[in-house]
Amino acid sequence: MTTEKKRRLQTQLVRGSLTRSQHKETAEHLILTSGFVYDSAAEADARFAGTSPGYLYGRYANPTVRIFEERMMALEGEGAEECLGVGSGMAAVNAALLANVKAGDRVIGARAMFSSCLWILDTLLPRLGVQVVLVDGDDLDQWRDECKKGCALALIETPANPTLGGVDIKAVADIVHSVGGLLIVDNVFASPVLQKPFQFGADLVVYSTTKHIDGQGRTLGGAILGKK
Repeated sequence: MTTEKKRRLQTQLVRGSLTRSQHKETAEHLILTSGFVYDSAAEADARFAGTSPGYLYGRYANPTVRIFEERMMALEGEGAEECLGVGSGMAAVNAALLANVKAGDRVIGARAMFSSCLWILDTLLPRLGVQVVLVDGDDLDQWRDECKKGCALALIETPANPTLGGVDIKAVADIVHSVGGLLIVDNVFASPVLQKPFQFGADLVVYSTTKHIDGQGRTLGGAILGKK
């Protein structure tokens, strides 16, 4: 990691976290498998129990995906202790939300947001018994007033897609944290190159890697970053 921190951004984008196999390939290897081989039944048992490190099943982790996850952590920098790669940006938003709320919780979101994210907030979460309130993202008084009524989690996207509406990440993080809530920041438009939400108090950062991170629209993908 020390060596990677010394790399210039352009090099980090291309070579960060590259792990070569015994074949010494120059680019990321593509591991196209659902399962992995164990040297013994005891090793398999330990791997499934989570007491031995290594790959278990493609749905949980994959060496190729891990290179991507580690590169995202390196680009995001301080605060990004772990990354989970998923199938799309909406999968990232959905997983980050549903993993952290339960029936009866109260969620606050900024109105200026990607339409599919708004659908999760105003359609899906209420079906699951989660109360959702939308505020004008740049109005801190609205954030304060709504957080006083409770906030388990808040979701903002700044700059927003497609309106480019902005939210003061640090100010909202302070307000949400004051009532014990978590702040999720969708950083897709700025990317980790231009904005690092963890520096301003975000608890989780999510991306659609379908956007700028892959060069725009060539592949589908998503990422969730946060503490271990």
